[in-house]
Amino acid sequence: MSTAAGTSNALSDPFLHPALFYRDDQEYLDGTVPFVREGLAAGEPVAVAVPEDRLRLIRDGLGADARNVRLLDMREAGRNPGRIIPGVLRAFADTVPAGRRARIIGEPIWAGRSTAEYPACVQHEALINAAFRGRAATVLCPYDAVRLPARVLEDAHITHPAVVPAGSRSARPSAAYAPDAAVARYNEPLPLVADTMTYPFVADTLPEARHAATDEGRRLGLTGLTLEDLTLAVAELTTNSVVHGGGSGVLRIWGEGGHVLCEVRDRGRMTDPLAGRRPATRDQRGGRGLLMVNLLADLVRVHTGDEGTTIRCWFSR
Repeated sequence: MSTAAGTSNALSDPFLHPALFYRDDQEYLDGTVPFVREGLAAGEPVAVAVPEDRLRLIRDGLGADARNVRLLDMREAGRNPGRIIPGVLRAFADTVPAGRRARIIGEPIWAGRSTAEYPACVQHEALINAAFRGRAATVLCPYDAVRLPARVLEDAHITHPAVVPAGSRSARPSAAYAPDAAVARYNEPLPLVADTMTYPFVADTLPEARHAATDEGRRLGLTGLTLEDLTLAVAELTTNSVVHGGGSGVLRIWGEGGHVLCEVRDRGRMTDPLAGRRPATRDQRGGRGLLMVNLLADLVRVHTGDEGTTIRCWFSR
């Protein structure tokens, strides 16, 4: 696929973000392997972050060229969509020397993503455009046009400035492109859940909230590093509520299926959609709390509005 076909969202913007629709393995290979080889031939650093079965397909298709590509299993590296921009895409692109283009294949949405994960996936795809604006990079996002629901394919047209139709080798502009609208649409309320451990907190009770979270997480089946991750996430979220969310909040923890969920609600309003999705700079002071939570949790969902902000996190048990 020619990179020239990956139409930019603005003529002056060097960032390219096409969606690639495929119906079978051959169309997948036809859209991805030439894309990788064009980058290697141009001296561009290339990364591929896709589900493990797709990763094997690309690795086999590349043959010896695979050793020159950074290969990541997106089911692991990107199981939390909020982690993909800072922990996968920018983690790779930020290592590319100035003046060189980064080339990445990222497949964050696959058949089997849960209904809880999907809104975070769409917001992630929309926010890539803001996170990479003005950067010399191409991020190609494959979509399974057979196994994914029609709504997912429609959303891909909204979150990508260009699309490569199934069976095609060239991209065309997406008439539906509206990433800000996608972020707003999937800013979905997170209804209250019954039968939770509930702990209202203020600045003076932050240590007690953290200890209560640890005890409840342990009771619900978390152990070892995962229990420590829950404790750290709760500490960061409750502290953020005190500092930025009106000085108080409510912590809730409960079990649901194979996960323990923690949630913090406060009266603050999050105005930056990329909060928690930017890599921390070396000299950055503060502002790392939500980023850390995204890197620790299996899933993070955020809802913010005039009444306040809710951040809900999933930890596998």
